[in-house]
Amino acid sequence: MKKMKLAITNTQIILNQKQNQVLVKIAICLILIGFTYHFYFSSLIQIPPVIVADDGPKLPSPPSLPPTVVSLTPSDQFPENNTGIQQGSLECDIFTGEWVRDRTSPRYTNYSCSTIEPHQNCMKNGRPDSDYIHWRWSPFDCSLPIFDPKMFLHYMRNKSMAFIGDSISRNHVQSLLCILSQVEEAIEVYHDEEYRSKRWFFGSYNFTLSVIWSPFLLKANIFEDNDGHSSGAIELHLDELNSVWANEFSNFNYIMISGGKWFLKTAIYYENNTIIGCHNCNKENLTETTFDYAYRKALRTALGFITNPSHKVYTFLRTTTPDHFENGEWNTGGYCNRTAPFKDGEVNLRDVDMIMRDIELEEFENAKEFMNRPGLRLFDTTRLSLLRPDGHPGPYRGFHPFDGKDRDVHVQNDCLHWCLPGPIDSWNDLMMSLLLHG
Repeated sequence: MKKMKLAITNTQIILNQKQNQVLVKIAICLILIGFTYHFYFSSLIQIPPVIVADDGPKLPSPPSLPPTVVSLTPSDQFPENNTGIQQGSLECDIFTGEWVRDRTSPRYTNYSCSTIEPHQNCMKNGRPDSDYIHWRWSPFDCSLPIFDPKMFLHYMRNKSMAFIGDSISRNHVQSLLCILSQVEEAIEVYHDEEYRSKRWFFGSYNFTLSVIWSPFLLKANIFEDNDGHSSGAIELHLDELNSVWANEFSNFNYIMISGGKWFLKTAIYYENNTIIGCHNCNKENLTETTFDYAYRKALRTALGFITNPSHKVYTFLRTTTPDHFENGEWNTGGYCNRTAPFKDGEVNLRDVDMIMRDIELEEFENAKEFMNRPGLRLFDTTRLSLLRPDGHPGPYRGFHPFDGKDRDVHVQNDCLHWCLPGPIDSWNDLMMSLLLHG
């Protein structure tokens, strides 16, 4: 009996040892499987920086705003780079690219924005096509994020910004206001007698946005009505700034200045309060002077004032905007009836636009060379604007211009300003990119 019990006991010990060995092997296998599972799936669940959808790559979401707001000076806020190159790439020029189809809805409509002026309200005025609102500007060598109104207002908290120029500047401000209204509706706090200069206030951000009508940037006596009909030659002082904006200059943190088509008008030129010539006057007692002389003097006078070491206002110089009148000018039956953008190489700048842009580039470089601080940037919208003949009001500058009329009846066209919404909305993407990246 004792031998039998001993044998049974030995057998149980052997079985227990085998069971323990099996359990140990199972445990080791489970551990190895666990390590493998963790390593494999951790590599799969990493979130990529760019989300790809069926319609192509999407831009990464903008960074979230910090919980506290700090009032920054321009030099603290933006990098010291005065070119259009941005986003960490020395090869990227945001002003060189193409217009690509955008399947999303426009950022606003004439129903959602109350600040669109009648001449730019193409939808309300009865323009029958709408493809012109479904394009966005895309640089060749980098991505251009869509303008973020909340981020813009965050950076502009306790600041003031002014657009100084002609009606294209006013057109741009309308676009900006329409997009910013998604966050906060601005309150108009000032307008001049002709409603050409205006000022708005964003109470939640203590941000003031102004448009100052100064088509020459210089002191000028203009004898012209709101429809462009002149009763006399403009008197333009090439060595004196327009005091309307110059006297307010120190109140601004950021400005965008521009010139353009007004310099083609008939004008008598003054320096030191003395007549030095006239453009397009055809008077024997006045020396004929080309518009490019006046334009160069205007930019040199304005930029010389802006880049004075005592001034700290961040400045954008916007280049000239081409028009798209065909078969005539605005007052001689010209029209613009195209419904799609040009592709690069399909159209060239006219001589006057080329002359203006060359002057702008030269004077910008000269001013930047003598500027001992950051804060002057070129806003080069000429080429990208040239590619959008479809974005103008055309005959729809007025309300339903063909109602009850023959379609062939003569109607004045606007082939210079931009429909809202429209191509000019992309200018805000460019402006935001320069503000953030340099």
